[in-house]
Parts: sequence; structure tokens; C-alpha cells
Amino acid sequence: MLAEAIKAGMATGPDGRLGVLPKTPTGISGLDEVTGGGLPRGRPTLVCGPAGCGKTLLAMEFLVRGITEFDEPGVFVAFEETAEDLIANVASMGFDLAKFEADGRMVIDHVAIAGGEIEDAGEWDLEGLFVRLGAAIDAVGAKRVVIDTIETMFGAFSNTAVLRSELRRLFGWLKDRGVTAVITAERGDGTLTRYGIEEYVSDCVIVLDHRVSEQASTRRLRILKYRGSLHGTNEYPFLIGESGMSVLPITAHGLQHGVCTERVSTGVPRLDAMLGEGGFYKGSTVLVSGTAGTGKSTLAAQFCDAACSRGERTMYFAFEESEAEIIRNMASVGMDLRRWVDAGLLRFHCFRPTLLGLEAHLFAMQKYVREFDPAVIVKDPISDLVRVGTGADVSSMLTRQVDFLKSRGVTALFTSLNPEVATAQADQQIASLVDTWLRVKTMEGNGELNRVLYVLKSRGVANSNQIREFMLTSHGIELADVYVGPQGVLTGSARQAQEAQETAESTARSEDLEQRKLNLERRRKFVEAQTGMLWREFEDEAAGVERLIIHGSTGADDRAGQRAAQGRLRRADAALPGLFDRPSDIVAGVS
Repeated sequence: MLAEAIKAGMATGPDGRLGVLPKTPTGISGLDEVTGGGLPRGRPTLVCGPAGCGKTLLAMEFLVRGITEFDEPGVFVAFEETAEDLIANVASMGFDLAKFEADGRMVIDHVAIAGGEIEDAGEWDLEGLFVRLGAAIDAVGAKRVVIDTIETMFGAFSNTAVLRSELRRLFGWLKDRGVTAVITAERGDGTLTRYGIEEYVSDCVIVLDHRVSEQASTRRLRILKYRGSLHGTNEYPFLIGESGMSVLPITAHGLQHGVCTERVSTGVPRLDAMLGEGGFYKGSTVLVSGTAGTGKSTLAAQFCDAACSRGERTMYFAFEESEAEIIRNMASVGMDLRRWVDAGLLRFHCFRPTLLGLEAHLFAMQKYVREFDPAVIVKDPISDLVRVGTGADVSSMLTRQVDFLKSRGVTALFTSLNPEVATAQADQQIASLVDTWLRVKTMEGNGELNRVLYVLKSRGVANSNQIREFMLTSHGIELADVYVGPQGVLTGSARQAQEAQETAESTARSEDLEQRKLNLERRRKFVEAQTGMLWREFEDEAAGVERLIIHGSTGADDRAGQRAAQGRLRRADAALPGLFDRPSDIVAGVS
């Protein structure tokens, strides 16, 4: 509920209900987020801090953004710098104050107060300032007013009671005029402001700070108080760049990022398969970590090469190598990145991390991403950022980077160079930020080092739990199949020796099997020959039996028939004596 209230610029009333507080957007990048919509409309806001922290710039940009983005004229009352100096100082940021004055949308009024010209004598008040300021407001119909800086006006007066009374009158007068005012003030000695009253009569107090830690300069902004409105209470880093001021809030980002089910290839087919047949989710964040020489940059470059092959814009942030070095080195593994640079699909930004502070890195990255609008970015390696900040600061900055990239649907791949100690503490600090975490490392054995890769985690993906050998070839990255020997996973020459041994054993088994097949074939033919002979004998015997069956008798029946015929012949001879006297007749009769 708090985040939604801040975003909507709401305030909580005595009854616990939320009511809307009118606010004036500043137009300053990030400031409206942490203030919940802008500064209190029609009320004064105090901006205080030491010299060089950016008070005048914040106030001036408040006026300029009001004119250019919200059509609200403004008045700038300066007690230290002349109009000419102010115009020249902000021209480098693209602010054309002279044009605004000529168009009747801004008044720059320099009130010169030189030392010794004003003496504290008797009663005094700010009536003259009210008249002068009122005329300037009426001249352009101003909705916004800046007074910079208020201590200069009161520096010559020693009567603190009158001074504090007039300060209250000034803030009250600005409220009565209904203008949204920004009043700058310097830090006091042990107090927030020099006189210790401004912060109490202001409705909103913004504290700026400029600090140096380990030779790195950073600026911070904090909303000390904001009457009638919820607001961010943390310290927020901010930058002063060529286009003005940018506040970089971390807590202003919610977790309402959109998601996409579309997959993008890693550029390594077998790695895509390890991630559930498709690669990374589009718009996700990937970390590739490992020791030196394991191929992290090559994997990142192949991811870029695959994205460019799909026609997607890609941006490569390198902290260790120049663009020319990366292009030359990747050519040795078969990647021609130069063609994508020439085609306008790949853009490099190469610089040492110590060139900028962490906030400047974040601001530069966001600026480049907005300008180029890439689908894929690579940061190689993020571990180098530890040189310009503590682990907590780096983690905080990367959180803002990840949120920014996710909000734009950009797929990000970070590499991290870490020692082989407890999976590296630096990795653990950002482990919860990334969606996919790949580890690459070397394994020592048989007098050689071999690379392996595995997936530590991949949200929303049924990823492989196998360790794959990771090889850099003349045509890019290749992942070998998992090879488990008697003593575990084998890589390199140990894998080759085991493969050769198993190949020889397989060949011997094949030859033995072939000989067995030949012997079996010979036996089959012998058995078939024997079976054929027995079968022919059987058929001959069966044929004889069949013939006997067809004739309907046996040998015994034939012999009995012959005896019966002879008996009939003998009876016939006895009945006809002398009928056949000649032997020939007997023969003929028998016939």
C-alpha cells in the first residue's frame, strides 16, 4: 500500500483515509518517483547542502522543465551569480535561458549584495524584495519561483530574531501568491541550515550531499520531510550529466515487470537443449560466472552473434578489452562480429570501471540503452565493478540495472570473473537477481585442464543437471555429451583414451559376433541337409504304404488266393479224365 501511495502522491489523513495532495512535477528524472509525484504545489521547498552538491542546478532544472514540459513560466532570483553567468553555466546542458527570457517565459533577476554595502542599522524587513519578486511574477505569470541562495541575502544582518521573523514572512508570502517555490540554502555548522529556521517553515526539505569514498566521488539526495505526503526516505544517488540531473532510485522500482514466454537462443544448440529446448526467456537476466580462461567472454560473444543473426540490436559493455581486441579474439573461434558492427546491429562501449563511479555507470548504461534500444545487452565482467564500490553498493546498482532492463524487456547477460572459492561471494550477492545462472570452470586431470559447464539455476525451465565438457573450436563453442567413465565424468585426453578403449572392445565384440554368425550359418546348412535326407527317406516309406493301401490287400491275402486257384484246378482234372491227353492240351487248358 505504501508504494502505491507514494506513486500516486497521496497523503494519509487523521482518519486513516488517503487523500490527494496537489503536486507540481519537477520533470527531473527520478525525483518525481521518490517524491511521489513532485513538489508540493503552491508551497515552498527547501533544498540544502554543501557547496558543489548541485543545489542551483536542481533549482534551475525545476524551472526549465516547468517551461518546456508543463508550460509553466518561472522566476529565478539569484544573489550570487549574474544572469549572464547563469545563462553560460547551464548552456552546456542544452538549457537556453536567453531564449526563455526573450519569449517572456522566464525572468532572471540578479540581486547584487556586495560586502560592506549593507549595514545592520535599526529595523529592517523584506518588503522591497516582496515588491521586486511580485513584479517579476506578474510580468510572466510565473507558476514557479526559485530563490538562490537565501543566506547571501541575510549575511550582513546580526539580529537573528528579526531575521527569523522575516524568513517566516517570506515563506508565508510565497504561499499566499500560490507559487511553487524552491529555496536553496547552505549547510550550517552542525545544523541543517545556517540559521536553523528554514527547515521548519518549509513544507518539503530536500538534502543534497557530495561525498568522496575511496577516491570515488558520489552525490546523494534525501527527502528529509514532506508535509502531507508519503515519500521515499532513503538516500538516493544522483548524477549531473549533459542533459541535467538524474536521480537513481532503487526503492521506487516495484516488481511488476511483464514476462514473455518467447525463448531466445544462446547461440549454442546443445546449451539450448540443456535449458529446456529453446534457450533463455526473452527479457530475462543471465549470469555466467567462473574462473579466468573458462570461455565466459566467448559464450557472451556467441550469444550476441546469435542475436544479431536474428536481426536484433545488441549492445556490449566491456571493462577489460577494447572493441578491436574483442573482434580479433572472437574471429579465432569462427565469429565475425565486425559485420554486425558495420550493419549497425552491434554496438560496443568499452572503458575501464574506474573511469566512472557506480552511479555514473548506471546512468551511462541507461542513457545508451534508451538511445540504441537494444534487445540484448552484455556486461563483461560485472566483477570489475567491485573496484569502484563495495559489494553492497555493486549489488544495489545491479538491482537498479536489472529492474531497468526488465522494464524494457531487454535480455541481459552478465559475466563474472571469480575465484574458485565457495562459489564466489560476489556471485552470491546477485544470485537472487538473475533468472539463469551458468557456471563454467576447469577440471584438472592427466596433466591437462579442460572446461566444463553446468546450469546452477534457471527459473521457469526444466533445465539439465548434467555437467558438459565445454570446448572452444574453430567454428565456435561446442558442448560434448556427458561421458561417465569408471571414475566419474571424463574430459579431454582421459575421455579420448576411454573412448578408444571402448571402441577397441566394441570392435572385438563385433568381430566375435560376426564369427559366431558364420559358424551358425554353417551349422544351419548342415542341419538343413540332414533334415532333407531324412525327409526323403520318410517320403519313400510313406509312398510304399500308400500304394499298399490303394491295392486293398496284403502279401498274405495274395498267397491265400493262389492256393485256392490251384485247388479248383485239381478238382476239375478229377471230374474230366482223358479230356486232355496231350501235354500241349494241358498247357492250353491251364492257360
